[in-house]
Amino acid sequence: MTGAGVAADLGTARPDGGPAEPLISVEGLTKRFGANRALDDVSIDVRPGEILSLVGHNGSGKSTLVKILAGVYEADSGEVRDLSGDTSLHFIHQDLGLIHELSTVENFWLRPDRGGPAFAPTRGATERARARELLARFGTDLDVDAPLSLATPAQRAIVAIARALDGWQHDRNVLVLDEPTESLHSSEVGILFDSVRTIAASGAGVIYISHRLDEVLELSDRVIVLREGRLVADSPTDELDHSELLRLVTGTTQQHGQQDRSVRHDAPPALEVSGLSGGAVEDVSLSVQPGEVLGIAGVLGSGREDVAPLLFGARPATSETYRVSGTEYRDPSPSRSLRRKVAYIPADRATHGAVGLFSGRENMTLPHLRPLRSRLGTVREGREREETAALVRDYDVRPGTAEQRFNEYSGGNQQKIVFAKWLRNRPDVLLMEEPTQGVDMGAKQSIYATVRRAAAAGSAAVVCSSDAKELAALCDRVVVLRHGRIATELAHDELDETSIIAAGYGFDTPTSPPERAGDRTETQS
Repeated sequence: MTGAGVAADLGTARPDGGPAEPLISVEGLTKRFGANRALDDVSIDVRPGEILSLVGHNGSGKSTLVKILAGVYEADSGEVRDLSGDTSLHFIHQDLGLIHELSTVENFWLRPDRGGPAFAPTRGATERARARELLARFGTDLDVDAPLSLATPAQRAIVAIARALDGWQHDRNVLVLDEPTESLHSSEVGILFDSVRTIAASGAGVIYISHRLDEVLELSDRVIVLREGRLVADSPTDELDHSELLRLVTGTTQQHGQQDRSVRHDAPPALEVSGLSGGAVEDVSLSVQPGEVLGIAGVLGSGREDVAPLLFGARPATSETYRVSGTEYRDPSPSRSLRRKVAYIPADRATHGAVGLFSGRENMTLPHLRPLRSRLGTVREGREREETAALVRDYDVRPGTAEQRFNEYSGGNQQKIVFAKWLRNRPDVLLMEEPTQGVDMGAKQSIYATVRRAAAAGSAAVVCSSDAKELAALCDRVVVLRHGRIATELAHDELDETSIIAAGYGFDTPTSPPERAGDRTETQS
């Protein structure tokens, strides 16, 4: 369906001509938390038919702005003006707010703003027809009676958007999407983008929050950048490129890590494995030198996501040879890996990387408490606080304290704490799975610098990532997996984003790249 067709179908013509009257106007918002000014005189407009991206690193103020729009916080000064008096705001958060065990129809009925008893029965055929009608507008023919656990992440995102649309009583609406692609594979992002464009074509305003700058540049009409609570840019997207947008977000220019490497080719490998098998991985052999950053790439299901936990012993594995710093041993396990100075940073830091109810300080020292114990075996808390205060400074953890609970830090600062926890013990091998997943651009650059410092200090780093640009910027070599086996290895002049993507999809050369997510029907090897 074309944009014009969608607009007509939804009952609102897409605005044309000059800038339309804003749906909402944010004027001079200021919000303080103690001495910290989270927002400082921020003004923006949200216009009908426009996709407005809101970007900024942790502490930039974007979450505070959204919470003021949602009514969670009250501004200290300034106001949010609805120029017509009847604009409705709808919010879709990163977790989508869906119950996967229920069907699409049941999730529609549980929409938070819906009237009536919470557990009233649905009206059968009427509810099913309404759900099918809304999903059809986004090109989805999902079985509305099947549990959402059977749907793909992209389909669940569309259900959340369609459910929000079900509550619209008139044409003046603003939809706020908070990191909607975080759980999506790259092949599904285009599906979501088409849905967002459909919403904008109806005449609604869309506020799209993301730390993925490539997505922002592809999808947005206009970009708002916040830094340290202040508005630093309000610009049409066609006036920005990736480098300029990154500079606006971070306040610095991007630094790639292909220079000043300290790989020790004269030393024995820090990690050497042959015939590694387990999960989707079959007969993989790897060797990583001290000071080297090795990337592991591949599409979803290639085995890429299994390599780090197999090497650490977090999942059952078999191998013909397994050596760490020249010492061979069988049957790796987390406890054996820790004794041999192998560290593992998992993709899911909240579940597998830390204890959420422990403080940042307790998480940082947990893997290696012996140096902090007294003769009686108790932890010397004063020394622990002194050491973790230094780690907070070294790793730029914000706010500058290790005393609050881990789950109260932002995603980027949680990841900094996890890195500090493992690098405190100066590991010989650092295994990382999606090390910058769910963090903003400022934290991402900080984590890249941390990995490079660890390599310069002699650690062998293994980075398993779905982000080809990240691997090209960070790694000395990249091994690409396909169907559980090594398909190719890229280094030096061959090592770039296009070549990594092409190898992952099985193209012989980067001159025949895979289809873009938004242009494909279904492509996955």
